[in-house]
Amino acid sequence: MPDTDECFVVAVDGPSGSGKSSTSRGVAQRKGYAYLDTGAMYRAATWLVLDSAVDSSDPAAVAALVARTELRVGTDPAAPTVSVAGTDVTAAIREPRISAAVSTVATNLEVRRLLIDQQRQIIAAARPGIVVEGRDITTVVAPDAQVRVLLVADPQARVARRKNELGETVADHEVHDQVIRRDRDDSTVAEFHDAAPGVRVVDSTELSLDEVVDQIVGLIDDQADRSVSAGRAAGVGQSRT
Repeated sequence: MPDTDECFVVAVDGPSGSGKSSTSRGVAQRKGYAYLDTGAMYRAATWLVLDSAVDSSDPAAVAALVARTELRVGTDPAAPTVSVAGTDVTAAIREPRISAAVSTVATNLEVRRLLIDQQRQIIAAARPGIVVEGRDITTVVAPDAQVRVLLVADPQARVARRKNELGETVADHEVHDQVIRRDRDDSTVAEFHDAAPGVRVVDSTELSLDEVVDQIVGLIDDQADRSVSAGRAAGVGQSRT
């Protein structure tokens, strides 16, 4: 029988504005799972760097700062939180200055190694399941996840969604920069445009949030059913030996 204590992991990758966060939180709430926004961790690290005297263009100094600072991420999908050295930065990491600088930190390979290790620890401790979203979750962070999804949408839809999320305080060219330029920068260290083998592609361009959540929940339920059936078949085979 399958290990009932095993964490069911749902890995969601995708470019900016594809709906990863809203979708992943919706799926986690629907299934009673934890939720991990790995992008928030890179944003928190960026906030840390900008709030310090460390030169963001010095990769070794940035990595050392991140390594010695406590970064905590809450996994409640209804109210995810982020803190840096005890300071709540949940709202601060969404400021435009963070969005403009995050790629510099997110493409620091040593920072990625540190945060990926932390992400894997969070995943391993989650029960009964966790939805993890980011840019290299299906291929690097959790390549053995029971369900792996690449969530995509056409560029116009992604820019429009991000604009709606940020509101009128951010100029159109700044939104375009956050979505298109950041994807270009981050693609140098993470693959999130093409699906790896075994990863299901879900195009959210013409779908409502509920419809996207329905699709991914369906994938989870199908995989869970297959696991139960496989466990029963294995049990029958063992009883006959």
